Amino acid sequence: MWILYAMLAALFAAITSILAKIGIEGVNSNLATAIRTVVVLIMAWGIVFITGKQHDVTDITQRSWLFLLLSGCATGLSWLFYYKALQIGEASKVVPIDKFSVVISMVLAFFILGEAVNGKTIIGGLLITAGTIVLML
Repeated sequence: MWILYAMLAALFAAITSILAKIGIEGVNSNLATAIRTVVVLIMAWGIVFITGKQHDVTDITQRSWLFLLLSGCATGLSWLFYYKALQIGEASKVVPIDKFSVVISMVLAFFILGEAVNGKTIIGGLLITAGTIVLML
Protein backbone atom coordinates (compact mmCIF):
# COMPACT_ATOMS: atom_id res chain seq x y z
CA MET A 1 0.00 0.00 0.00
CA TRP A 2 2.92 2.36 0.66
CA ILE A 3 3.87 2.18 -3.02
CA LEU A 4 0.43 3.49 -4.02
CA TYR A 5 0.77 6.40 -1.57
CA ALA A 6 4.29 7.13 -2.83
CA MET A 7 3.10 7.12 -6.45
CA LEU A 8 0.21 9.45 -5.58
CA ALA A 9 2.65 11.74 -3.77
CA ALA A 10 4.83 11.85 -6.88
CA LEU A 11 1.81 12.56 -9.10
CA PHE A 12 0.58 15.41 -6.93
CA ALA A 13 4.12 16.80 -6.52
CA ALA A 14 4.35 16.95 -10.32
CA ILE A 15 0.98 18.65 -10.62
CA THR A 16 1.99 21.05 -7.81
CA SER A 17 5.09 22.14 -9.71
CA ILE A 18 3.21 22.94 -12.89
CA LEU A 19 0.38 24.75 -11.09
CA ALA A 20 2.91 26.71 -9.02
CA LYS A 21 4.91 27.75 -12.07
CA ILE A 22 1.72 29.09 -13.68
CA GLY A 23 0.44 30.71 -10.48
CA ILE A 24 3.68 32.36 -9.41
CA GLU A 25 3.89 34.59 -12.47
CA GLY A 26 3.96 38.19 -11.27
CA VAL A 27 3.74 37.13 -7.59
CA ASN A 28 6.55 37.42 -5.03
CA SER A 29 7.85 33.90 -4.41
CA ASN A 30 7.70 34.30 -0.60
CA LEU A 31 4.09 35.48 -0.78
CA ALA A 32 3.24 32.56 -3.06
CA THR A 33 4.84 30.16 -0.58
CA ALA A 34 2.84 31.69 2.27
CA ILE A 35 -0.41 31.29 0.34
CA ARG A 36 0.43 27.67 -0.49
CA THR A 37 1.27 27.03 3.16
CA VAL A 38 -2.09 28.37 4.36
CA VAL A 39 -3.88 26.05 1.93
CA VAL A 40 -1.82 23.06 3.12
CA LEU A 41 -2.48 24.04 6.75
CA ILE A 42 -6.24 24.19 6.23
CA MET A 43 -6.28 20.89 4.34
CA ALA A 44 -4.11 19.08 6.89
CA TRP A 45 -6.11 20.27 9.92
CA GLY A 46 -9.34 19.56 8.05
CA ILE A 47 -8.30 15.94 7.60
CA VAL A 48 -7.26 15.72 11.27
CA PHE A 49 -10.71 16.92 12.37
CA ILE A 50 -12.60 14.81 9.82
CA THR A 51 -10.80 11.70 11.07
CA GLY A 52 -11.26 12.71 14.72
CA LYS A 53 -7.53 12.64 15.51
CA GLN A 54 -7.27 16.16 17.00
CA HIS A 55 -7.35 14.69 20.53
CA ASP A 56 -4.14 12.75 19.85
CA VAL A 57 -2.15 16.00 20.11
CA THR A 58 -1.76 15.45 23.84
CA ASP A 59 -0.11 12.06 23.22
CA ILE A 60 2.80 13.53 21.24
CA THR A 61 6.12 13.27 23.09
CA GLN A 62 8.56 16.16 23.50
CA ARG A 63 11.02 14.37 21.22
CA SER A 64 8.38 14.02 18.50
CA TRP A 65 7.40 17.68 18.91
CA LEU A 66 11.02 18.72 18.51
CA PHE A 67 11.58 16.70 15.35
CA LEU A 68 8.20 17.63 13.84
CA LEU A 69 8.96 21.32 14.43
CA LEU A 70 12.42 20.95 12.90
CA SER A 71 10.89 19.10 9.96
CA GLY A 72 8.41 21.95 9.53
CA CYS A 73 11.26 24.47 9.47
CA ALA A 74 13.10 22.39 6.88
CA THR A 75 9.92 22.13 4.80
CA GLY A 76 9.38 25.88 4.97
CA LEU A 77 12.93 26.61 3.87
CA SER A 78 12.64 24.04 1.09
CA TRP A 79 9.43 25.60 -0.20
CA LEU A 80 10.83 29.14 -0.04
CA PHE A 81 13.92 28.18 -2.05
CA TYR A 82 11.89 26.00 -4.41
CA TYR A 83 9.42 28.76 -5.24
CA LYS A 84 12.22 31.26 -5.81
CA ALA A 85 14.00 28.83 -8.13
CA LEU A 86 10.74 28.04 -9.91
CA GLN A 87 9.98 31.74 -10.34
CA ILE A 88 13.27 32.53 -12.05
CA GLY A 89 14.04 29.16 -13.67
CA GLU A 90 12.39 26.71 -16.02
CA ALA A 91 10.17 24.14 -14.31
CA SER A 92 11.63 21.36 -16.47
CA LYS A 93 15.04 22.10 -14.94
CA VAL A 94 14.14 23.26 -11.42
CA VAL A 95 11.91 20.30 -10.59
CA PRO A 96 14.42 17.52 -11.37
CA ILE A 97 17.19 19.33 -9.51
CA ASP A 98 14.84 19.77 -6.54
CA LYS A 99 14.23 16.03 -6.66
CA PHE A 100 17.94 15.49 -5.98
CA SER A 101 16.57 15.60 -2.44
CA VAL A 102 15.80 11.92 -3.05
CA VAL A 103 19.52 11.12 -3.14
CA ILE A 104 20.25 13.31 -0.13
CA SER A 105 17.40 11.60 1.76
CA MET A 106 18.78 8.18 0.86
CA VAL A 107 22.24 9.07 2.16
CA LEU A 108 20.78 10.54 5.37
CA ALA A 109 18.61 7.43 5.82
CA PHE A 110 21.71 5.25 5.61
CA PHE A 111 23.77 7.30 8.05
CA ILE A 112 21.20 8.71 10.48
CA LEU A 113 18.45 6.09 10.44
CA GLY A 114 20.76 3.12 9.90
CA GLU A 115 18.77 1.84 6.94
CA ALA A 116 20.37 -0.90 4.87
CA VAL A 117 22.44 0.00 1.84
CA ASN A 118 21.94 -2.27 -1.15
CA GLY A 119 22.92 -2.34 -4.80
CA LYS A 120 19.56 -1.13 -6.08
CA THR A 121 19.56 1.99 -3.92
CA ILE A 122 23.14 2.78 -4.82
CA ILE A 123 22.49 2.39 -8.56
CA GLY A 124 19.25 4.39 -8.32
CA GLY A 125 20.99 7.15 -6.38
CA LEU A 126 23.84 7.29 -8.88
CA LEU A 127 21.40 7.51 -11.80
CA ILE A 128 19.48 10.35 -10.15
CA THR A 129 22.77 12.11 -9.41
CA ALA A 130 23.90 11.71 -13.03
CA GLY A 131 20.58 13.11 -14.26
CA THR A 132 20.87 16.08 -11.92
CA ILE A 133 24.41 16.83 -13.11
CA VAL A 134 23.31 16.64 -16.76
CA LEU A 135 20.52 19.13 -16.10
CA MET A 136 22.88 21.57 -14.37
CA LEU A 137 25.36 21.64 -17.27
